[in-house]
Amino acid sequence: MKISLSNQNISAQITTLGAELLSLEKDHRNYIWTIDEQYWNKTSPVLFPIVGRLKNDQYTLNGKEFSLPRHGFARNYEFDVLKQTENSVIFKLSTNEETVKVYPFDFDFLYHYVLNGNVLEITFEIINKNSFEMPFSIGAHPAFRLENPVENYSLQFEKEDLFKSYHLTHENFDGSFSIIESKNGEILLSDTLFENDALVFKTLESNYLFLAEHNKPVLKFYFQDFPFLGIWKKIKAPFLCLEPWQGLADNTNHNGNFLEKEGVIILQPNSSKKLGYKIEIL
Repeated sequence: MKISLSNQNISAQITTLGAELLSLEKDHRNYIWTIDEQYWNKTSPVLFPIVGRLKNDQYTLNGKEFSLPRHGFARNYEFDVLKQTENSVIFKLSTNEETVKVYPFDFDFLYHYVLNGNVLEITFEIINKNSFEMPFSIGAHPAFRLENPVENYSLQFEKEDLFKSYHLTHENFDGSFSIIESKNGEILLSDTLFENDALVFKTLESNYLFLAEHNKPVLKFYFQDFPFLGIWKKIKAPFLCLEPWQGLADNTNHNGNFLEKEGVIILQPNSSKKLGYKIEIL
């Protein structure tokens, strides 16, 4: 089922499958990638309860071994609609008999969308319903439409960061990194940047960036609640993914213990955690 939101400035469409954002429009322009199976069959999947790939697709917890696919399972489930207004919606995913086999916790996952002026505000709320700690990671994976060749675009960051991108080998971190060329906080985009998979920044000082088209910012992306940022583009595909993460793929030398994963959140019993990001259309 598709849910439509709108206000006087912008509109959005979300599917209940994975509570996935399908479109974000202003002045008849859609800023979100439209699925083309030739390149990718997602538009903005949520990553929960892990981000990235586990070493051997497995983790251990209290001496037991479990398997999870890359980026977890939430994106593959239908979410319930808890509440909807003209410009907002709250989706909910809860533990079921399938999730508990691979992630042995009782949880509620509330997924909030709110249109506010030119801004789409997205908030994840994870609720631990157990009487014991619950580890999890979470991230977003929105893909933005590129209406022109990628060389016409750049990312302009809030600050002049050192853009240290950590390398993935077979989708796990191998400890190596490279410095991405920038000038005054700006990275010029090209397909060659993504020849070896995503850019992964773990130490950014910036809390937001602009996606610029022909040197003119077209949207502002806020990720202040997330310590890590992935940037991914499939070669020759007309989209760019900006991915705020709380959590990371495993390192190649990781011992498999979920509680010791890099970036994992340990949620206390009967408590909740909110993290959000925002997309502003300029």
